[in-house]
Order: sequence, then C-alpha cells, then structure tokens
Amino acid sequence: MATIMIAAIGFIVDFASSVDSAALPQAAADFGVSPVTESLATGIFLIGFGFGALFAGSISETVSGNPVYIATMAIYMIWIMGSALAPNIGTQLVFRFLAGFFGSTSLTCAGGSISDLWDPMERVFAFPVFANAAFMGPIFEPVVGGFVGQSNLVSWRWTEWITLIISGAILVLIVIFQPETFAPILLKWKAEHFREITGDDRYVAEVEIRADPFWKRLLHALYPPFILTAQEPIVILFALYLTVVYIILFTFLDGYTYIFSDTYGFSEGITGLAFIGIAVGLCCTSLLVPVIYMWAKRDLKIARKKYGEGARLPPEQRLWFAMFGAPAVPASLFWMGWTNYSSISYWSNLISSVLFGYGILCIFISTYQYIIDSYEMYAASALASLTLIRYIAAGGMTVVGISCPLDIDDFGSDKCANGAGSLRAWSDKSVFSGYKAHRTRF
Repeated sequence: MATIMIAAIGFIVDFASSVDSAALPQAAADFGVSPVTESLATGIFLIGFGFGALFAGSISETVSGNPVYIATMAIYMIWIMGSALAPNIGTQLVFRFLAGFFGSTSLTCAGGSISDLWDPMERVFAFPVFANAAFMGPIFEPVVGGFVGQSNLVSWRWTEWITLIISGAILVLIVIFQPETFAPILLKWKAEHFREITGDDRYVAEVEIRADPFWKRLLHALYPPFILTAQEPIVILFALYLTVVYIILFTFLDGYTYIFSDTYGFSEGITGLAFIGIAVGLCCTSLLVPVIYMWAKRDLKIARKKYGEGARLPPEQRLWFAMFGAPAVPASLFWMGWTNYSSISYWSNLISSVLFGYGILCIFISTYQYIIDSYEMYAASALASLTLIRYIAAGGMTVVGISCPLDIDDFGSDKCANGAGSLRAWSDKSVFSGYKAHRTRF
C-alpha cells in the first residue's frame, strides 16, 4: 500500500507538470499572449521542480519521509489552485514555478522511501510500479487536457481544477494510509515505546542524542547534492544521460501534437488519445521484470557462494533494463520521424510510440535503481542531483519544442518531423554508444 501511495504522488505531480500544454491555445487566447509565451507555464513548472529537488532530498534525510510528503503536497495544491485562478500570464507563471518547487518531493524522496520499504531483490518488482505511475502522469495528461481544451462546456482552467481534485484525494489517502519508513524515526518511536512500558530511560535512539540543532543538521544535509554533482562520475554521467532522455521526452510530447493534428487532422481530444500508445509501451516494460528477477536471484546465489551470506547484488546488475530498452528510443524516433506522412497510416506512428514508451521507462528504472543501490542512505541527495539537471534542461527545451513547429511551418511539417526525429535519435544513440564502449560503472 505504501508503494502505491508513493506511486500515486509521482503520477499526479508529473501529470500536473504539463497539463497546461494540452489546452495551450485556449490559455494563450485567454491571456492574450502567444502559444510560445504560454508554453512557459510548463517549462517554469519543470524548472521549479528541479530546484525544489535539492531541498526536498535534504529535508527528507533530516526529518523523515511522511511529514515531507504531506507538507509539500498540501503546499503544492495551494499553488495549483492559484494557477487555476490566475488573472494573467505573470501570475500563472509564478504559481506554476512554486507548484513545481513543492511538488518535487515525488521523484526525489520516492527512491529513498522505496529503498526503506523493500530489500534489493524485492525492488526488482517494486520500483517499476512507481516508475510506471510516474511516467503515466505526463502521458495521460494530454488525454484529459485534450478534451478539456476542445470543450465548449468548461474552461481550460479545468485542467488545473482536475489536477487539484485528484491531488486532494491522494493527500487524504496519504494521511490515512501512508506509514513512516524513515529508519531513525522508527527507532525513536521504538525507544519511546520501550521507555514507556519498562520505565527504563536507557532506551534512546541516535536521533534523540544528537547535539546539533535541527537547523544545523538541515544546512549540513544541503551539501551532499552539490558535492555528488561535482565529484561523482556516476552521478555526472547519469545526469547527462537522463538530461538527454528528458529533453527528448518533453520535446517529443510537444511534437506529438503537431504530428497527429497537422499531418493526420486529429482533433485535440483524439490527439490526446494517441498518447495511449506510449502508455502501452510503459506497461510492456513489466514483461522484463520476471526475467531480470531470475537473473538477479541467480547472481545473488553465486555471490553468496563466493563471498558468504552477507554478499549483496552489485549495482551494475540494475543496468539490464537500460541495456534492453535504451536502443528502443533512437529506433522509435527514427521510425516516427521518417514515417510522418499523410500517405502512411497513423498506426505506424502509434506503434513507434509503444517502442518509445518502453525504452524511456527502461532507462529510468535502471538509472534510479543503480543510484539507490550505490548511495543507499544518501540516495535522495544523489537523486536530487539528477532531478535538478534534467528538469532545468527539460524546462528550457519545452519552450523550444513548442516554438520550432510554429517558426518553420513554411519549411514543411513532414520535413520538420523527419529532421527533428533524426536529431533526437542521434543525440540519444550517441550517449548510449559511449556507455556501451566503456562497460564500466564510470
């Protein structure tokens, strides 16, 4: 149940990240600005998400998981409501940034919470549940937002109100059902219980005897993300890889609208339904889980025979998902980029999107599990480093993804899709090829 709650947070916050983009023309017309300017609402949310991750990870390693989830979720909802009521574009952008800042807990702290809940073998099954939900958010956003945008019955602002309603329901469930997973707090509660039933004051937890005040510990916890980003090759390289992948993802989501609306003449609502192909690809990743679990079980058995019962799986064992899925991303982009013609059935592009969703999720699962296994109690700080870099880059590229098709319409939408698909494919392939060439954790 706890894993499902964490997954639900990931779903709704990622859903909120780009929900405005589905009704972008209507919002732009309402505020009297260009679509490119209105696309900043998505970009600024992602940038806020990246900066918020630095603080969310540090606080979760100092306080505990549950208070951070509940407090940040409640504040995030306030800013979502502010965005829904915004009278102008400036106000909307401020509220969207703040919503992203406080919503960053979902991806930053989730890795640590799942690490607390499950042992390394169990995470082979547990983590894909969270990852699938987190990626389903931006995929199902166009399905909802597309129909809201084209509706004559409700305003585009209902994209925000729907987000707020779902977020409120999830917050209630978290307050009721989400257990505490942070080990120091659990030990503190255990010590308090023993003192109460025995009357023996010698039962104390480490967190109770720390001499440093809370604020000093909190400031100290802010350093690791910056240190890891500057000094750890693993964090730097994975941050680079995920940055490329996320730039591809969010520009792909922008371009998807033009492919199906301009080339095939789909309405906004039906174009949103076309994103379900990516969702099918996300689900296909689950087919790898039993196979990789069997390999992990085999490798653990061999390690324990060789090194004793205390042996653990090496973090490199988590890279199987990426090795199976990473080639699918450039393949799907080439496929879609060069079959984007009205003379070719839209089913070709839909099937290529299945491959894209499968590859993206495989990369995400491998990256996060590798970082969690490598840094353990500092996983939240390491994940904060990854989140900061990739979301700032993705936020900037979201605006570029919207503006490019508008600026080069005269060149021809088919040719634009060909070139954009090829460029994205080569950028992703180059990173993966470098990784394969080294075959080491560096």
